[in-house]
Amino acid sequence: MKKYAWIILFAISSLIPTFSAAQRFGYVDTDYILNLMPEYNSAQKQLDLLAYDWQKEIEIKKAEIEKMKAAYEAEKIFLVDDIKKQRIADIQKKETELLQYQQAKFGVNGELFKKRKELIQPIQDRIFDAIQKVAKDNALDFIFDKAGGVSLLYTNQKYDRSDDVLEELGIVPGANPGGGQTDDLPNEQPK
Repeated sequence: MKKYAWIILFAISSLIPTFSAAQRFGYVDTDYILNLMPEYNSAQKQLDLLAYDWQKEIEIKKAEIEKMKAAYEAEKIFLVDDIKKQRIADIQKKETELLQYQQAKFGVNGELFKKRKELIQPIQDRIFDAIQKVAKDNALDFIFDKAGGVSLLYTNQKYDRSDDVLEELGIVPGANPGGGQTDDLPNEQPK
């Protein structure tokens, strides 16, 4: 029995340093990092302009459909049944085309999604690589993203590694070249 007790005691004592070792962690704010990256601001402006142009096209198509509906409503008492059916079919066709256009541009696998992935994914990959390097350089076990879905109710600034990531990316922390604003958009915003 004493033999097994020594083995158990040895096993427990060898695990104690593992449990008691302090795990090191840090956090970053990817929104802060992204807003200081000129290439992100440029990509975001391109995406905003594309979305704006497509939204304007959608508004034009909607106005055309509304005009067709108003004309039909104004003339329907004078139209024969075959013409009524044709006009309704034309309106429905235009509405279907509009829905297809919206899906092609803004849908889950639409052009905006693909363009966002093309422009933003390489930037996100660079940030991820920089975060990994900062974690390794600072012997961190965990890095949380303050901007993401993780809720950090309190953070001590000494654990914030956002500026370290920016330095790893070659960006001077505190400089805000684009400010995350899209000033190049026309003043009229889509509805």
